[in-house]
Amino acid sequence: MQEQQLKEKIRERYGKMALSGNSSCCCCSPEEKCGENGSPMQSAAAVGYDIKDIDSIPKASVLGVGCGTPTKFAGIREGEVVVDLGSGVGIDVFLSANKVGRSGKVIGVDMTDEMLEKARKNAKDNCYTNVEFVKGDIERRIPVEDNTADLVISNCVINLTSDKVATFKEIYRILKKDGGRMLISDLVTDREISKDSINPDKWCSCIDGVLTKKNYLDTIRKAGFRSIKVLEEKPYIDDQADDKRTRMTSILVKAVKDCSSTGNE
Repeated sequence: MQEQQLKEKIRERYGKMALSGNSSCCCCSPEEKCGENGSPMQSAAAVGYDIKDIDSIPKASVLGVGCGTPTKFAGIREGEVVVDLGSGVGIDVFLSANKVGRSGKVIGVDMTDEMLEKARKNAKDNCYTNVEFVKGDIERRIPVEDNTADLVISNCVINLTSDKVATFKEIYRILKKDGGRMLISDLVTDREISKDSINPDKWCSCIDGVLTKKNYLDTIRKAGFRSIKVLEEKPYIDDQADDKRTRMTSILVKAVKDCSSTGNE
């Protein structure tokens, strides 16, 4: 399936989720099955979000999706600039905004109009003045200037992209020189799907676009990062997985921009 067709399919699926609140079509906690057996709050807790933290943000920003908790390990500091890729209706943006305070800023990037509309409403209704939600295709150009972000986060979104190296190069570009960091929660598998066997529905559900752990980390290195660490790994069970793969894992990866070691800048 062509890249543009996949993007349109993703927009359609996630647009419907934003309107309906139905999270059954994307990455989520295997225990809670994306809210099928519980509320979005319970699903968020199942993948590692602290209930006290999510109680402190707009309820409408919690869809109960994702495969990890990048904000939990990010060490977000007051005054920092944070960029959230695939920000949805804003859960990680608002969690980050509470930590960076009035002197900081959080930018949520999404390519789905319905997600952006709902996220902006959440911000306005709850008087968040240190957040911004912008439309962007993260594997082509993130709408953020070079060397801007102290931190880039993302939760189970990079695997939806067709060109993951390009996505990580964009992250590298917008991070501040020598010390800008990224915290990414995502899925990896022990065996990848052949390009000839791609199912667009499974791609949208964070399945057919998933790489092996080795290939995933290699894409980060190819983008210029050198200081790369896997901070957390958890088994992930997906009802839609088939015999083409035997194991999926949720990982949390940290990488730091170090221009002196890469020669990129």
